[in-house]
This record gives sequence, structure tokens and C-alpha cells, in this order.
Amino acid sequence: MDQNNSIESSKAPEPVGLYPHAKRVGNLLFLSGVGPRERGTKVIPGVELDENKNIISYDIAKQCHSVFQNIKYILEDSGSSWDKIVDVTVFLTNMKDDFPIYNKIWAEYFAENPPCRTTLEINCLPTPIGIELKVIATI
Repeated sequence: MDQNNSIESSKAPEPVGLYPHAKRVGNLLFLSGVGPRERGTKVIPGVELDENKNIISYDIAKQCHSVFQNIKYILEDSGSSWDKIVDVTVFLTNMKDDFPIYNKIWAEYFAENPPCRTTLEINCLPTPIGIELKVIATI
């Protein structure tokens, strides 16, 4: 694989803008922000929208599991793996309500040798989701 190579996963959801799923630089892999959408659909696991695409209700646990699965897809399609994640930035739209659930699920997925992590609350994301992860891993 060439230096500065862009990577597109065949399993992760299509990007919502002009960016690759990941970019490899040397032995580092930088993932673009990953949300819970599923490939080939606009459906977001755990999210109920009204006719104007406003969030009626959402299940942060379902979104967390879906985000983590999408990250695994991208890592695997890039020649990396879950255990090679070194740094994660987590964006939550509702820190007060969602952090305890997300933190518990995080501990299940990263029971051994967890990566560095920064968690931020932001007021919204580009699609009607409650969580997005920005990941750096090694290859």
C-alpha cells in the first residue's frame, strides 16, 4: 500500500461528504468520523425520526454498538484491527444522559488495553445521530 493512501470500506456506511473512510500514513491509520448508520440505507439504528427528519427518540446503546461495528469494518478493510486502536475522540450530543451508557459499553469493547480517549459534547452532528467516533490506529 502506498503512503498517504485513502481507504474505502465495502461494509461501512457511505460517507456523507467528500472524504475517505480512512487514510494510511506510514503505519498509522486515521479514520474519518464514524457514526452508526448502516451501509446502503439512511436508517440509523436506534433512531426514530418524524416526517421532517427531526429526532423523536433514540437509543444510545444501539448507536454505540453500531458505531463500534462500523469502526471494526473500516479497520479490517484497512488491514488493521480493533486491538490496534491507539486514540479515540468521541463526540456525544447529550453528555448528561448518554455518557454513562456509552462509558459502560466502551468498557465492554475495550476490556483489555483500552486506547487513549477524549469525549466531547457537541450540539449536533451532520446526520441525526447521538454519537460519532474519530479513531487513530496502527497497521
